[in-house]
Amino acid sequence: MATNNDHIIFAYEITGNGKGSPLQGDAISQKLKDKQLAWVHLDATHENVRPWLEKETPYLDSIIIDALLAEETRPRIMEFETGTLLILRGVNLNDNAKPEDMVSVRLWVDKHRIISLQRRPLKAVKDIAAKLQAGSGAKNAGDFIVMLSARLFERMEPIFSELDERLDNVEEMVMESPDIKERQDITAIRKQAILFRRYVAPQRDVMAHLRTSEQKWLDAMHKRRIQESLDRLVRYTEDLDAIRERAQITKDELTTSLSDKMNKNLYMLSVIAAIFLPLGFLTGLLGVNLSGIPGAENPSSFIVFSVMLIAIIVLQILIFRWLKWM
Repeated sequence: MATNNDHIIFAYEITGNGKGSPLQGDAISQKLKDKQLAWVHLDATHENVRPWLEKETPYLDSIIIDALLAEETRPRIMEFETGTLLILRGVNLNDNAKPEDMVSVRLWVDKHRIISLQRRPLKAVKDIAAKLQAGSGAKNAGDFIVMLSARLFERMEPIFSELDERLDNVEEMVMESPDIKERQDITAIRKQAILFRRYVAPQRDVMAHLRTSEQKWLDAMHKRRIQESLDRLVRYTEDLDAIRERAQITKDELTTSLSDKMNKNLYMLSVIAAIFLPLGFLTGLLGVNLSGIPGAENPSSFIVFSVMLIAIIVLQILIFRWLKWM
């Protein structure tokens, strides 16, 4: 049977030594009101989550709650006097999912509480929870954001490296043996790069804003680590731009190669047709089955006529070579 706390995925009290103490039941609501830092992670798709937020977090106005529960979001940051609203995205590493269908995590962060929501599972969030259980997690709100963002962005790198390797392979195939089937691979790679960049570029702006934030729960060390994440995102954005441009160039090269191949084939067919055109005229002229055909009474006329046709072919080939058509 469902309980009133089904919308709470997990909750921890963060004591400041890297260890997180799990919270359950009424203790969650109490810790969110205390001065000690607490983190609660919620299921944004659950019907009870909005009533719970409105009841337990009166310091969050309707605009913030609407942003936390929105179905479609893009990475962004909104600073308030009491805290910060953050929306970030990570690659989708769930089973039978496409990595470019990036998963969002929505956060409200202030000095004493962290409220995060998800609509789909995100492995980076589970990593942070596992670190708290192991005693090597965040010690404060700044540590939490730094560790979460770093984990989100670290998980992107293998996906982007794989995308780059796929493009390298396609480029090699286009150079060695261009085939129409490779066009589909190029289009798929370019589409993935565009979808990834749609969310990576705004996150770069979010981290740039966070690096210059004046929130009290961010100290100088946090901002230096945020700068590292920002540098990583800048590199990702540049890599995705390069992949997109390389994919377009590769597609153009494939189109050019296929067009050259087709033109060459058409050219050879045209040369062959030109060679046999006069032969077809002569054989058609002599095959009208009317009286008066030269050599009709001579047994050797067929051989003479065949030799003449061969001589015409040789002469045409010599003329074509002289004109540099072959």
